[in-house]
Amino acid sequence: MTSRRRVLVVTNMYPTPQYPAFGTFVAEQVEALRRRGLEMDVLFINPRESKWNYARGPLWLRRRLASNSYDLIHAHYVFCGLIAATQRRLPVVLTHHGIEVLAGWTAPLSRLASRLAQATIVTSPAMAQRLPGKPVVIPCGIDLELFRPMPQEEARRALGLPKEPKLVLFAGEPRPEKRLELAQAGVEALRARWPGPVELVIAAGQPHERIPLYMNACDVLVLVSDYEGSPMVIKEAMACGLPIVSTDVGDVAQVMGDTPGCYICRQDVEDIAAKLTMALAFGRRTDGRRRVEHLSLDAVAERIHAVYEETLRRHG
Repeated sequence: MTSRRRVLVVTNMYPTPQYPAFGTFVAEQVEALRRRGLEMDVLFINPRESKWNYARGPLWLRRRLASNSYDLIHAHYVFCGLIAATQRRLPVVLTHHGIEVLAGWTAPLSRLASRLAQATIVTSPAMAQRLPGKPVVIPCGIDLELFRPMPQEEARRALGLPKEPKLVLFAGEPRPEKRLELAQAGVEALRARWPGPVELVIAAGQPHERIPLYMNACDVLVLVSDYEGSPMVIKEAMACGLPIVSTDVGDVAQVMGDTPGCYICRQDVEDIAAKLTMALAFGRRTDGRRRVEHLSLDAVAERIHAVYEETLRRHG
């Protein structure tokens, strides 16, 4: 493969000093591709700064293309895919990451953006079924050096968490589809079943590098979302060996497989409590890390690089 390709990444999620965990998985992917020898530039269309940045995006893209020479554009998420499609000179690889493909008014826009792109990557098989053409399924990679098992007592001490209670972790922004209130109700029902104290720990708005501390400090991760693409929190929990209770969303069932200590639940308070009870009774770390080693950042970057080369070959 040609090693000095130059790629422009157009994304609406990327870490900033104010929001250091915003789009970390995109930034990690960019760095992994750089390690493969690609030149990666980033055009960040920041919606948290202003939603009008989406309207400004095509102009910013034209300016960037006028002053730099690129081989390919890699757009992340539907709106950046549409922005990338306002030019037709360079081939576009579009990655869809989540529920924008599966639900709501963004679903038809996602299909349109995929038709306009020269290649589409999705992070789960369920997403591929909703889109035209033949999307390539490549989940985002895991930083296996950052997300690794460590002593629970050490992690709790670092976070100032108590030693005694069982801790159930909710990790992520409490957006409506994440159903935090359902997780809270499930933990409340769990207290009636479990003989000792149980607390729910909510890790939201935390720097990315602190999340492994939470995963090692807690006894089980709970995820009860309505929709997901390929939730990073599940793969990261697997890498830390943390037991998991999750609804059957995105690729969760495929990632967890038959891992002992990991359970699929319904969006039902009593079933969530029952599965949390089973996870706590499991009482130890899982062998999840072994099962997600193929999703290392460098392994995923290799697959994305292959998509770039195939797209450029077809583009001529």
